Amino acid sequence: MKTLLQYLSDVRSEFTHIKWPATPQAIGYTALVVVISILVAALLGAFDFIFTFGVEEIINRF
Repeated sequence: MKTLLQYLSDVRSEFTHIKWPATPQAIGYTALVVVISILVAALLGAFDFIFTFGVEEIINRF
């Protein structure tokens, strides 16, 4: 039990060393992650559509 309490105490002291971002910076980073995620999803969706269409065309020709 003592090691658990020591661990929690160490974690609490480490939290004082964290430099948290300012609110505008956190909002900006969050928006950036959302925009990049949407772009990557659209790109992967486009590739999926193109490859699916291509494979279906190849299968239908034979």
